Amino acid sequence: MSFQIDVITLFPELIEQAAQYGVTGRAKENHLWQLKTWNPREFTHDPYRTVDDRPYGGGPGMVMLAEPLKEAILAAKARQREQGVGQPKVIFLSPQGALLTHQRAVELSTTPGLILLSARYEGVDQRLIDRYVDEEISIGEYVLSGGELPALVLMDAVVRQIPGVLGDSRSVEQESFVTQWLDTPHYTRPEVFEDMAVPPVLLSGHHAHIERWRHEQAVIKTWQKRPDMLARQPLSGDDKKIVESLIAQQLNKEQ
Repeated sequence: MSFQIDVITLFPELIEQAAQYGVTGRAKENHLWQLKTWNPREFTHDPYRTVDDRPYGGGPGMVMLAEPLKEAILAAKARQREQGVGQPKVIFLSPQGALLTHQRAVELSTTPGLILLSARYEGVDQRLIDRYVDEEISIGEYVLSGGELPALVLMDAVVRQIPGVLGDSRSVEQESFVTQWLDTPHYTRPEVFEDMAVPPVLLSGHHAHIERWRHEQAVIKTWQKRPDMLARQPLSGDDKKIVESLIAQQLNKEQ
Protein backbone atom coordinates (compact mmCIF):
# COMPACT_ATOMS: atom_id res chain seq x y z
CA MET A 1 0.00 0.00 0.00
CA SER A 2 1.40 3.40 -0.97
CA PHE A 3 1.36 6.36 1.39
CA GLN A 4 -1.91 8.30 1.21
CA ILE A 5 -2.37 12.08 1.40
CA ASP A 6 -5.70 13.88 1.01
CA VAL A 7 -5.82 17.68 0.95
CA ILE A 8 -8.96 19.70 1.62
CA THR A 9 -8.64 23.06 -0.13
CA LEU A 10 -10.56 25.69 -2.07
CA PHE A 11 -7.74 25.62 -4.63
CA PRO A 12 -7.16 21.95 -5.51
CA GLU A 13 -5.37 22.83 -8.75
CA LEU A 14 -2.66 24.62 -6.80
CA ILE A 15 -1.89 21.48 -4.80
CA GLU A 16 -2.20 19.09 -7.73
CA GLN A 17 0.04 21.12 -10.04
CA ALA A 18 2.80 21.64 -7.47
CA ALA A 19 2.78 17.94 -6.57
CA GLN A 20 3.72 17.00 -10.14
CA TYR A 21 7.26 18.33 -9.91
CA GLY A 22 10.58 17.35 -8.38
CA VAL A 23 11.11 14.59 -5.87
CA THR A 24 7.45 14.40 -4.81
CA GLY A 25 6.29 14.27 -8.43
CA ARG A 26 8.62 11.41 -9.34
CA ALA A 27 7.64 9.52 -6.21
CA LYS A 28 3.97 9.90 -7.11
CA GLU A 29 4.61 8.64 -10.63
CA ASN A 30 6.34 5.63 -9.08
CA HIS A 31 3.27 5.00 -6.89
CA LEU A 32 5.17 5.52 -3.64
CA TRP A 33 2.41 7.86 -2.51
CA GLN A 34 -1.03 8.94 -3.70
CA LEU A 35 -2.70 12.35 -3.62
CA LYS A 36 -6.38 13.23 -3.63
CA THR A 37 -7.78 16.76 -3.26
CA TRP A 38 -11.21 17.76 -2.02
CA ASN A 39 -12.90 21.12 -2.56
CA PRO A 40 -15.29 21.89 0.32
CA ARG A 41 -17.54 23.73 -2.15
CA GLU A 42 -18.48 20.31 -3.50
CA PHE A 43 -20.06 19.53 -0.12
CA THR A 44 -22.31 22.59 0.13
CA HIS A 45 -26.07 22.51 -0.34
CA ASP A 46 -26.97 26.03 -1.47
CA PRO A 47 -26.93 27.60 -4.96
CA TYR A 48 -23.98 29.84 -4.05
CA ARG A 49 -21.81 26.96 -2.76
CA THR A 50 -21.16 28.94 0.41
CA VAL A 51 -18.21 27.84 2.54
CA ASP A 52 -17.89 30.85 4.86
CA ASP A 53 -19.94 33.27 6.95
CA ARG A 54 -19.53 36.22 9.33
CA PRO A 55 -18.16 35.40 12.77
CA TYR A 56 -20.43 35.39 15.81
CA GLY A 57 -19.56 38.27 18.10
CA GLY A 58 -18.42 40.46 15.23
CA GLY A 59 -14.94 41.16 13.99
CA PRO A 60 -13.10 41.34 10.67
CA GLY A 61 -13.08 38.69 7.99
CA MET A 62 -15.09 35.56 7.43
CA VAL A 63 -14.96 32.13 9.06
CA MET A 64 -15.11 28.83 7.18
CA LEU A 65 -18.24 26.81 7.91
CA ALA A 66 -17.91 23.56 9.83
CA GLU A 67 -20.37 21.46 7.83
CA PRO A 68 -18.70 21.46 4.36
CA LEU A 69 -15.30 20.83 5.94
CA LYS A 70 -16.71 17.99 8.02
CA GLU A 71 -18.20 16.33 4.93
CA ALA A 72 -14.91 16.72 3.06
CA ILE A 73 -12.97 15.15 5.93
CA LEU A 74 -15.39 12.23 6.11
CA ALA A 75 -15.10 11.70 2.34
CA ALA A 76 -11.30 11.73 2.60
CA LYS A 77 -11.41 9.23 5.46
CA ALA A 78 -13.71 6.95 3.48
CA ARG A 79 -11.34 7.05 0.49
CA GLN A 80 -8.35 6.21 2.65
CA ARG A 81 -10.22 3.34 4.29
CA GLU A 82 -10.80 1.94 0.80
CA GLN A 83 -7.03 2.08 0.34
CA GLY A 84 -6.46 0.17 3.56
CA VAL A 85 -5.76 3.08 5.90
CA GLY A 86 -7.61 2.47 9.14
CA GLN A 87 -7.05 5.76 10.98
CA PRO A 88 -5.62 8.59 8.85
CA LYS A 89 -4.38 11.58 10.85
CA VAL A 90 -6.23 14.85 10.21
CA ILE A 91 -3.87 17.85 10.33
CA PHE A 92 -4.99 21.47 10.24
CA LEU A 93 -2.31 23.80 8.82
CA SER A 94 -2.49 26.72 11.22
CA PRO A 95 -0.16 29.44 12.55
CA GLN A 96 -1.41 28.40 15.98
CA GLY A 97 -0.07 24.86 15.58
CA ALA A 98 3.16 23.30 16.78
CA LEU A 99 6.12 24.23 14.62
CA LEU A 100 6.97 21.65 11.96
CA THR A 101 10.34 20.01 12.59
CA HIS A 102 12.36 17.39 10.79
CA GLN A 103 11.64 14.90 13.55
CA ARG A 104 7.88 15.47 13.24
CA ALA A 105 8.08 14.99 9.47
CA VAL A 106 9.86 11.68 10.00
CA GLU A 107 7.21 10.59 12.49
CA LEU A 108 4.37 11.53 10.14
CA SER A 109 6.00 9.56 7.31
CA THR A 110 5.51 6.38 9.36
CA THR A 111 1.75 6.87 9.55
CA PRO A 112 -0.26 5.20 6.77
CA GLY A 113 -2.14 8.31 5.71
CA LEU A 114 -2.64 12.04 6.25
CA ILE A 115 -5.58 14.36 5.66
CA LEU A 116 -4.42 17.98 5.42
CA LEU A 117 -6.93 20.77 6.03
CA SER A 118 -5.95 23.99 4.22
CA ALA A 119 -8.16 26.87 5.27
CA ARG A 120 -8.74 30.36 3.94
CA TYR A 121 -10.37 33.55 5.23
CA GLU A 122 -10.06 34.47 8.91
CA GLY A 123 -10.14 30.89 10.17
CA VAL A 124 -12.24 27.78 10.73
CA ASP A 125 -15.18 27.23 13.05
CA GLN A 126 -13.56 26.05 16.28
CA ARG A 127 -16.10 23.25 16.68
CA LEU A 128 -14.82 21.61 13.50
CA ILE A 129 -11.27 21.74 14.87
CA ASP A 130 -12.32 20.37 18.25
CA ARG A 131 -14.30 17.48 16.79
CA TYR A 132 -12.47 16.43 13.61
CA VAL A 133 -8.85 17.65 13.73
CA ASP A 134 -6.14 15.50 15.35
CA GLU A 135 -3.28 17.96 15.24
CA GLU A 136 -2.45 21.54 14.23
CA ILE A 137 0.89 22.25 12.56
CA SER A 138 2.57 25.54 11.65
CA ILE A 139 5.49 26.05 9.26
CA GLY A 140 6.59 29.30 10.88
CA GLU A 141 5.68 32.27 13.02
CA TYR A 142 4.00 34.30 10.28
CA VAL A 143 0.61 34.41 8.62
CA LEU A 144 -0.11 33.39 5.01
CA SER A 145 -3.23 33.91 2.90
CA GLY A 146 -4.15 30.25 3.14
CA GLY A 147 -3.05 26.78 4.10
CA GLU A 148 -2.06 25.54 0.65
CA LEU A 149 1.61 26.53 0.82
CA PRO A 150 2.01 25.07 4.33
CA ALA A 151 0.34 21.88 3.10
CA LEU A 152 2.80 21.64 0.22
CA VAL A 153 5.72 22.22 2.59
CA LEU A 154 4.48 19.49 4.91
CA MET A 155 3.89 17.12 2.00
CA ASP A 156 7.41 17.63 0.67
CA ALA A 157 9.01 17.21 4.09
CA VAL A 158 7.06 14.00 4.74
CA VAL A 159 7.18 12.37 1.30
CA ARG A 160 10.97 12.60 1.03
CA GLN A 161 11.17 10.44 4.19
CA ILE A 162 9.24 7.57 2.60
CA PRO A 163 11.60 4.66 1.82
CA GLY A 164 12.60 4.63 -1.85
CA VAL A 165 11.68 8.24 -2.60
CA LEU A 166 15.25 9.58 -2.62
CA GLY A 167 16.80 6.37 -3.92
CA ASP A 168 19.98 6.57 -1.84
CA SER A 169 19.11 6.42 1.87
CA ARG A 170 22.27 8.37 2.66
CA SER A 171 20.64 11.46 1.10
CA VAL A 172 18.18 11.53 3.99
CA GLU A 173 20.75 10.63 6.63
CA GLN A 174 23.11 13.47 5.66
CA GLU A 175 20.54 16.28 5.53
CA SER A 176 20.48 19.19 7.93
CA PHE A 177 18.51 18.63 11.16
CA VAL A 178 18.84 14.83 10.93
CA THR A 179 21.59 15.17 13.53
CA GLN A 180 22.39 18.18 15.70
CA TRP A 181 24.44 19.63 12.84
CA LEU A 182 23.60 21.54 9.69
CA ASP A 183 24.57 19.91 6.41
CA THR A 184 28.20 20.02 5.31
CA PRO A 185 29.25 22.31 2.41
CA HIS A 186 28.99 20.71 -1.05
CA TYR A 187 31.13 21.20 -4.17
CA THR A 188 31.01 20.01 -7.78
CA ARG A 189 32.64 20.86 -11.12
CA PRO A 190 34.60 22.93 -12.06
CA GLU A 191 37.46 22.51 -9.62
CA VAL A 192 38.05 26.29 -9.70
CA PHE A 193 35.20 28.81 -9.82
CA GLU A 194 36.09 32.53 -9.87
CA ASP A 195 39.47 31.86 -8.22
CA MET A 196 37.85 29.67 -5.55
CA ALA A 197 39.11 26.08 -5.57
CA VAL A 198 37.45 22.98 -4.24
CA PRO A 199 38.98 22.05 -0.85
CA PRO A 200 41.89 19.69 -1.64
CA VAL A 201 40.73 17.03 0.82
CA LEU A 202 37.67 16.37 -1.33
CA LEU A 203 39.95 15.51 -4.26
CA SER A 204 42.25 13.27 -2.20
CA GLY A 205 40.23 10.07 -2.47
CA HIS A 206 40.93 9.39 1.21
CA HIS A 207 37.44 8.61 2.50
CA ALA A 208 38.27 8.75 6.21
CA HIS A 209 39.85 12.19 5.84
CA ILE A 210 36.91 13.37 3.74
CA GLU A 211 34.36 12.22 6.30
CA ARG A 212 36.31 13.87 9.13
CA TRP A 213 36.56 17.13 7.17
CA ARG A 214 32.85 17.07 6.34
CA HIS A 215 31.94 16.57 9.97
CA GLU A 216 34.21 19.39 11.09
CA GLN A 217 32.70 21.70 8.47
CA ALA A 218 29.19 20.77 9.60
CA VAL A 219 30.12 21.69 13.18
CA ILE A 220 31.63 24.98 12.02
CA LYS A 221 28.61 25.88 9.89
CA THR A 222 26.25 25.09 12.74
CA TRP A 223 28.23 27.27 15.13
CA GLN A 224 28.24 30.12 12.61
CA LYS A 225 24.61 29.96 11.48
CA ARG A 226 22.60 28.15 14.16
CA PRO A 227 24.44 28.23 17.49
CA ASP A 228 21.13 27.50 19.23
CA MET A 229 21.34 23.95 17.88
CA LEU A 230 24.52 23.29 19.89
CA ALA A 231 22.56 23.44 23.14
CA ARG A 232 20.23 20.60 22.21
CA GLN A 233 22.56 17.86 23.40
CA PRO A 234 26.05 17.59 24.98
CA LEU A 235 29.01 17.87 22.64
CA SER A 236 31.45 14.99 22.25
CA GLY A 237 35.12 15.50 23.03
CA ASP A 238 36.28 16.27 19.47
CA ASP A 239 33.24 18.41 18.67
CA LYS A 240 33.70 20.35 21.91
CA LYS A 241 37.31 21.07 20.94
CA ILE A 242 36.19 22.37 17.53
CA VAL A 243 33.64 24.72 19.09
CA GLU A 244 36.09 25.91 21.76
CA SER A 245 38.62 26.68 19.01
CA LEU A 246 36.01 28.66 17.08
CA ILE A 247 35.10 30.64 20.17
CA ALA A 248 38.76 31.40 20.87
CA GLN A 249 39.25 32.61 17.28
CA GLN A 250 36.22 34.86 17.60
CA LEU A 251 37.49 36.34 20.84
CA ASN A 252 40.90 37.04 19.29
CA LYS A 253 39.25 38.91 16.42
CA GLU A 254 37.26 41.06 18.83
CA GLN A 255 40.32 42.03 20.88
